[in-house]
Amino acid sequence: MRNRTLMLIPLLALGACSEKAPDPRGVGHDETLLSVSATGRSETRPDEARFTAGVSTIAASAGAATQKNNETMTRVTGALKAFGVAGKDLQTRQLTVNRIDWGANKGKFEAVNQVEVRMRAVDKAGEAVAATTQAGANVLSGPTLRVSDQEAATKSAYAAAYRAARARADAYAGAAGLRIDRVLTIRDGGDSAPPMPYYEMDAAANRTVAQSAAPPFNPGVSESQVSVRVDFALSEK
Repeated sequence: MRNRTLMLIPLLALGACSEKAPDPRGVGHDETLLSVSATGRSETRPDEARFTAGVSTIAASAGAATQKNNETMTRVTGALKAFGVAGKDLQTRQLTVNRIDWGANKGKFEAVNQVEVRMRAVDKAGEAVAATTQAGANVLSGPTLRVSDQEAATKSAYAAAYRAARARADAYAGAAGLRIDRVLTIRDGGDSAPPMPYYEMDAAANRTVAQSAAPPFNPGVSESQVSVRVDFALSEK
């Protein structure tokens, strides 16, 4: 009886060693791992326009430049408020007074005041820009068109990205004579935004715009693009 027990111990140990450890990637021993990356896009109409409006004033003294600049800037912000721009939608971006040490204005002082404007009435952005120049703004940049709820805007893009990944996986699996058994992981690859337009106006350009009607303004649509990576487990049909 003792000899028979001694012979079973090596056999049990051998059986335990033959068991395969689970694959850390999540696939079974009879499955094939397929990783697919895909992108999805969605289009949303912007509901917010942002631009910077400012005043650059040159005078013989710092005090004179500051006073004249303040007066003009007050007219600029007043013109914006007439378009429904609230105080919380105006944010100061630059407020400086500097002595000019070169050029035709050497020895004079320049005062600059710029505010970032958030226009919630996108369809009035062009008129608002024209109004600021008529009020005396001579430094402008923008507009930047945005979608305020970016997460909501990209929901359809995420769905499109997954559908594209699934279709690609189906094609790979079919070509290999396999089928998709299950989804292992879904990784968000993030989103990217297209570059925004930028322009700047000097005093001469300001005079031209001030004498003309509001510039054409077309909000168009904003495109959101996201990427996704999906790991699939494939098995034989």
